[in-house]
Amino acid sequence: MNSKDKPTLVIMAAGMGSRYGGLKQIDKIDEQGDIIIDFSIFDAVRAGFSKVVFIIKKAIEADFKAAIGDKISKHIEVEYVYQELDRLPEGYSIPEGREKPYGTGHAVLCAKDAIKGNFAVINADDFYGRGAFEKIADFLTNTEDDEKYRYAFVGYELHNTLTENGSVARGVCVVDENNNLKKINERTRIEKHGDDAEYTEDDAKTWIKLPKESYVSMNMWGFTHSILDELEKRFKIFLDEKLKENPLKGEFFLPFVVDELLSEGKATAKMLPTSDVWHGVTYKEDKPLVSAAIKKMKDDGEYPLNLWD
Repeated sequence: MNSKDKPTLVIMAAGMGSRYGGLKQIDKIDEQGDIIIDFSIFDAVRAGFSKVVFIIKKAIEADFKAAIGDKISKHIEVEYVYQELDRLPEGYSIPEGREKPYGTGHAVLCAKDAIKGNFAVINADDFYGRGAFEKIADFLTNTEDDEKYRYAFVGYELHNTLTENGSVARGVCVVDENNNLKKINERTRIEKHGDDAEYTEDDAKTWIKLPKESYVSMNMWGFTHSILDELEKRFKIFLDEKLKENPLKGEFFLPFVVDELLSEGKATAKMLPTSDVWHGVTYKEDKPLVSAAIKKMKDDGEYPLNLWD
């Protein structure tokens, strides 16, 4: 990628918030009517991204454009792609009774034709922070593949990603001395217990302490275009093998593909550590806390009161 090229931001917004209980991607988070995606795109524009690609479902298109797409289109190029159950390679069909999307790897694959160069991928309902966007933009602007695919992700300190209102799932990162990812340990139930963070793998019978300064992935990835061909190839393998084992709920996860490429020696994934605080509305009870944090950031001048004026 030439250094003058600007990266694309890909936002995964097709999933419904099951624990939250509604379409939280377009839920207003402050008195000015902003939603969490507003802040991600505002930070991305400041960091030098030139285009945003929204991955949505057709069913939410009108609401989504009204909530976010129409107002930001004056500030950055916008394109929509659709993650639907019938977005399958030729010769494949939807498993009978399947309602669940095929996962984050499939979501990004749906955006293949809309992405030209290096790109970042984020969740729609996570607040990542200005510093995180600056770090990933700098990486993407100055990186290209050589003998390996060169990818990156932003690593957050665990204590900056927890909620007081229940458990969270986090990918706990193991890196080498150069901050290259060795593996991600998926911990599907981490809770804050007093000043400690602990996880359980046996339905809360026992709890194991995690260092709060552990780095975790919040699904903020930076990729060269090469990942898209790998996703296309590996999605067919998933359909042929894994989906047959679990046709109703099996998922094709983006981090799993990265892990495969690392294991095969085809790629590296550099961790870009940040001290930014992640904010997210995992549960409805989180919303007032996130709203208060965003209000403080606006009051402190980190963001203008009206983002897009």
